[in-house]
Amino acid sequence: MTMTTNPLQGLATARRNGKPYGITSVCSAHPLVIQAAIRRAVADKSALLLIEATCNQVNQFGGYTGMTPDLFVAFVQEIASREELPASRIIFGGDHLGPNPWKAEPAAQAMAKAEAMVTAYVWAGFSKIHLDASMGCVGEPAALDDETIATRAARLAKAAEKAARSRGGAMPLYIIGTEVPVPGGADHAISDLKPTEAGAARRTIDIHREIFAREGLEEAFGRVIAVVVQPGVEFGSENVVAYRPEASAPLTALLGQETAFVYEAHSTDYQSRAALTALVANGFPILKVGPGLTFALREALYGLDLVASEMVSGYGERSLAKAMETLMLSAPGHWRSHYHGNDKRLYLQRHYSYSDRIRYYWSNPAASVAVARLCEALSGVAIPETLMRQFLPTLPTELGAAGNPEAILLAAVDLVLADYDAACRQA
Repeated sequence: MTMTTNPLQGLATARRNGKPYGITSVCSAHPLVIQAAIRRAVADKSALLLIEATCNQVNQFGGYTGMTPDLFVAFVQEIASREELPASRIIFGGDHLGPNPWKAEPAAQAMAKAEAMVTAYVWAGFSKIHLDASMGCVGEPAALDDETIATRAARLAKAAEKAARSRGGAMPLYIIGTEVPVPGGADHAISDLKPTEAGAARRTIDIHREIFAREGLEEAFGRVIAVVVQPGVEFGSENVVAYRPEASAPLTALLGQETAFVYEAHSTDYQSRAALTALVANGFPILKVGPGLTFALREALYGLDLVASEMVSGYGERSLAKAMETLMLSAPGHWRSHYHGNDKRLYLQRHYSYSDRIRYYWSNPAASVAVARLCEALSGVAIPETLMRQFLPTLPTELGAAGNPEAILLAAVDLVLADYDAACRQA
């Protein structure tokens, strides 16, 4: 793919031609994660970078990040400008766009807000739109029937099409399907995870095709590039379910009949490079990752916290971890309903869970101050090779000699991105 070609548009064709490739979907609003992803794109002069925001994270009311869609785009583009990545090389995607943030309201109100959100996303320049109207609102079942989901998805697509036509430029590409946990991830240990049945995936495609046609949206349906299904990968608070290619073989076979589509794989965080490579080869070339990136960042921050505790007089004992514990206890809304057990288990989950609910706290001013204090304490301090091995064992020991803690944090995130990059380069 050349830098002027949108790789999303070629995924199905490349698969049909026996030369599959993938694309990493970076789902994070953390500036260091965004910076690491942008630096990797800069190094690869031909690559386009896909960055996505979710409905709860970014919406017309600010979401939990406080950013509207246009502010999120500006936030990413400001980092890209500093790193000298042209804005034209970034694809913005909107994930789970639908009524989920307002599901405690009546459907009419929630859908009106969802339409306004989709409109705001498209106006801001988001060109990859995941239509997700699967969740019930007040007085409705938690999971809706296929026809209602598709009817509401078509309604949202109409809003997106109208916004795109009035904005000018390329029309949106769409993702349909919803068989994944709600935004934010699973809140329990996962022991038995079955991939989506091929028949269910076919029904999703058929009913969306039928209802989009009924609503005069045939052209929009022609820009549906992928279906969200469950390939058999997921993570809970304390465990990861690894991809088993044989379990999703019927899904892979369906793409031989529905040749215009590929699958989008959510919750690929913590999968091995081999598993990610197999996902791309088997028809799941859009690999979404978010918590896995901030988990790696938190590992490095806590490693540096231990280094500073050992090396820097006056820094204190694990000052960053203590600050984060105080913050999470004072504002438990982001973790309380996701973590379970006695006090010790809750403590361990708050800090070390694969669900990485701590990621919601890094933008808090108290956390920012604690991270800045840590980086200042280690700025210009050469970390001995032995301490790098002890507290940051996955990173090259020579990184410690430079006395640049930010470089260590970016390297930790990049290690994860490198696995995705390798998996995506299959053609």
